[in-house]
Amino acid sequence: MRMLPLLLALACAPPDVDTGLPAFTFPGPDAGPGLRGPGGPARSFTTEELGIGCAPLLGGEKDYLHHNLVAPYRGHLVMPWSPEFGSGGLSFFDVTDPCDPVAEGHGWHERMRETHAMGFVHLPEGDPHAGDYVAVNGTLGIQIWDISDATAPEMLTYLELPNIFYPDAYARVVLSVFWQYPWLYVAAADNGLYVLDATDPAAPELVTVHGFDPVLRAAGVFVLGDLLMVHAGEQSRVVLLDVGNPTQPQPILGGDFQVTDGAGEPWEAYHANLTGDWALFARKQGGGGVIVMDISDPTDPKPLTDAIQTDGNGGYVFYDEGYLFEGESDFGRIYRWDHETDEISIVSTVDIPGDLDTLTPFGNVAIASVDDEAEEGVASMVFPWTEEPDSQAPQVLRVRPVDGATGVPLTARVGIGFNEFIDPGTVFPGSVRLTAEDGTAIDGWGSGQEGIASYAPKALLMPGTTYTVEVVAGGITDLNGNPVAVDHSTRFTTVDGP
Repeated sequence: MRMLPLLLALACAPPDVDTGLPAFTFPGPDAGPGLRGPGGPARSFTTEELGIGCAPLLGGEKDYLHHNLVAPYRGHLVMPWSPEFGSGGLSFFDVTDPCDPVAEGHGWHERMRETHAMGFVHLPEGDPHAGDYVAVNGTLGIQIWDISDATAPEMLTYLELPNIFYPDAYARVVLSVFWQYPWLYVAAADNGLYVLDATDPAAPELVTVHGFDPVLRAAGVFVLGDLLMVHAGEQSRVVLLDVGNPTQPQPILGGDFQVTDGAGEPWEAYHANLTGDWALFARKQGGGGVIVMDISDPTDPKPLTDAIQTDGNGGYVFYDEGYLFEGESDFGRIYRWDHETDEISIVSTVDIPGDLDTLTPFGNVAIASVDDEAEEGVASMVFPWTEEPDSQAPQVLRVRPVDGATGVPLTARVGIGFNEFIDPGTVFPGSVRLTAEDGTAIDGWGSGQEGIASYAPKALLMPGTTYTVEVVAGGITDLNGNPVAVDHSTRFTTVDGP
């Protein structure tokens, strides 16, 4: 483990000892790496155009037409394309006009595997590992790609992990990843949860294997600051872990729970998501639909609302500014969630041939993707779902460690949950600021994945100290370039001892 000895030495040094680190000051909120592409969809649509597929998205020449999610990164749409049996790549698109997408770059590698999540980080000039990176699934472990050149993404490193079998669809395989840089969390089905130190994207190292008793088929992993959520694929079990110390995940009393509807009935879910305090589940058992649970108190998760359907078979689920997007195998659905009444209603249904498991929001369009039985040339299709380009600022739903928290470990990282996908390239020390009570600015690394921004201090925090987290107006943006509109601040206090 490379990081902790250095961090411990720095944190335990007396205040009057020169650590050799230069004084750090925060850059401006608009001084980040900037966009490389034009941003999100900028086209308006008529009412008649809504819900009608207008353009396919295709990967490189070796695309097997097994697609999953898409995500934003520095002004491009990023699309992985790989089947569960392996071999695939990444593509970058200009979707200014989403009905006329322009492919700007493709990359391919024989050891990539079907990817259900992508974690991004930009390391700036001066960092020993400067560049742009994304973590994805590999056939026998994980891959980290160098995406510093969007026109030529390249697989940088492929790390095989223990007890991963190939070809294996569910039991002993990597199913998803979450990169809270520098820590990479890997959901590895019946193997449990792997924690990697990926400080150097070219040389990640396995640090911890966290198993579950009874065995949990870890399918999705999501990390918001000191809270990790892992759910069991095609089951109803979910586990919350305290990862304030990233190398020693700890069970939370009451945090091992079942996905239940409002009547307390447990339901199997295929996949899940985490948006602020909401755990979202794509219902699989007995039909599709969405179940939402409130995990604001991780010791006492509670059902919040649901939209139980009888004609679907849930795949993956996402949230975007009051709407839920779910692939339900035979079709994809967009739901409106009225947060005043907690009622969920169907807005639109879309369809393309194949196993449509994923419907990803991307501004005023949604990308429907199938991971099997695609029609020739149509594994992902762009569907306009609302008339105007997104002009709403991203809103902070939750910051962890939570406001007022005490006894926070010195290894803590900050997580910010938003109400929509953010552009990970806009998470940096100017857009998220961590300040000690004496005014010291805390340097750190920013990373992002879907609707979660992460900020990791480069040195351990000082004991018995109150820190302020500030999400700065004008800093973090959504995929359409809309910045956070107002400052948002919280405080936490570290543990007294080392």
